[in-house]
Amino acid sequence: MGKNGRVNLRRPLIASAVCTFAFLSACSTSSSKVASTTAPTTPGAALSGVVDYTGLTQNHLTTPVRYPQTPPVGGDHSPRWQNCGFYSIEIAPEKGVHSMEHGAVWITFKPDLAAGDIAKIKKLTTSTPYVLASPFPGLPRPVVATAWGHQLVLTGIDDPGLAAFVAKFANSPASPEPGAACSGADGTPEQ
Repeated sequence: MGKNGRVNLRRPLIASAVCTFAFLSACSTSSSKVASTTAPTTPGAALSGVVDYTGLTQNHLTTPVRYPQTPPVGGDHSPRWQNCGFYSIEIAPEKGVHSMEHGAVWITFKPDLAAGDIAKIKKLTTSTPYVLASPFPGLPRPVVATAWGHQLVLTGIDDPGLAAFVAKFANSPASPEPGAACSGADGTPEQ
């Protein structure tokens, strides 16, 4: 209430404008890289080397998308997601990105990765919900773990960062649509 007994509407309007500006700033359409992070995931375990990205768009498109990162870390994507699980063949990046929007960690690996390493990735996808794995040509390293807006380039499947990354980001409340379905759409994961 103001001095004259009237309700002061200016403060709520200013607060609303500030919140709207903050929301719109967070929904920017640009895709920018941010600093690398180090964040503990479990007692005694540290996750380092994660590169974070902000300003990722979330539009549904029915056309191919050209992503600035390999593999993509988020952005516009297919209206249909890829069912979580293991795939021995490439999947459409646009569907993988949609799965990450739902909270999936997408583990991509070089198509010529050793069979034993591929078996370890497959085991991880069948034992952990919200994990998607598929080969991806042109990777900078043998294995890359990606969640919406976060990416970790790994030295290999036995890199301890992989388990920490999955623990931190699989179905994370920080994903754009945490808890959304990671099944019921496209693809039949291999068992």
